[in-house]
Amino acid sequence: MSIITIIGAGMMGSAMSYPATENSHEVRLVGTPLDRDIIEHAVKTGEHLTLKRKLPSGIKFFQFEEFSKALTGADVLISGVNSFGVDWFMTEILPLVPQTLPILSITKGMITDPDDTLVSYPKLYSKSYYGKNLSINAVGGPCTSYELADHDQTEVCFCGKDIEILRKFKALFETPYYHISLSTDVEGVEYAVALKNAYALGVTLAVGLSERKEGIGGTQHYNSQAALFGQSIREIRKLLKLAKVQDDNIIFAAGDLYVTIFGGRTRKIGTLLGRGLSFKEAISELNGVTLESIVISTRTAAALRSMINKGIADPADFPLLLHIDDIINHGAPIDIDWNAFTTEYKGN
Repeated sequence: MSIITIIGAGMMGSAMSYPATENSHEVRLVGTPLDRDIIEHAVKTGEHLTLKRKLPSGIKFFQFEEFSKALTGADVLISGVNSFGVDWFMTEILPLVPQTLPILSITKGMITDPDDTLVSYPKLYSKSYYGKNLSINAVGGPCTSYELADHDQTEVCFCGKDIEILRKFKALFETPYYHISLSTDVEGVEYAVALKNAYALGVTLAVGLSERKEGIGGTQHYNSQAALFGQSIREIRKLLKLAKVQDDNIIFAAGDLYVTIFGGRTRKIGTLLGRGLSFKEAISELNGVTLESIVISTRTAAALRSMINKGIADPADFPLLLHIDDIINHGAPIDIDWNAFTTEYKGN
């Protein structure tokens, strides 16, 4: 039996407790300062406040003030914070983590450095931190917290620099429903799964366009969604090549993109924009919530435009991403240039 400490009691972090406990490991779930109500509710009822499911029995719950206690004797630390908690995780958690304790992050996303180069969170974390060289690993691929908790057949990828550590993670978490590939191409996996947020917004523009034409609840048009899905995969693959990572990581982007377009706030914002709302109006409909899809679209477009200015990238290869950026950051109306997606292929 191993001791697995999870920092971040949100839905995905908490969902990781299911395969962990079913493999007979001790799970310590620690809330961030924003998770206080979740931990209190779980202690009283055994249920997760937002996941709306009974958590596995035997979990030990801790408020953030007890983090050091929850970390004592741990074999693995899972970072369950979302992308808006990255800075907090770096300043409040990483200094407390011993160098010998491997970390598995479920946070998807990227930042841009001062020259608009995209940097994955594992790379950001993995820099020698407070004199320590930490083992930072991450989870990529299509997985929703609800369906992991419900034991739906799930395929993910654990990535990190040390294949032996990844194999140990796989042994800890793999179950008959949670299937784990391994990759040492950390940047490739992380770029792929982060980019899906931007393109999920793009695909769901077609949902809103259908509703604009047929009315909400009317006939959905799937040809247009499929066209945007295909263009998304084409552009993601080209972005992976520009990043000089293995472009076969596209499989993780495709699966994650497929999952994301079917629900959540990213689908909602894309749909609202497709209906004809301005970006400002659409954000207002969502009560001003900052979405990861908006952040990653903006960061990726900034990096892409920098590469275009340097002559590294061709804007003709990225009509969808550049149009998404124009919509959310430059006030452009929805005006998809469908002809820009066509191409000519020459066989061998």
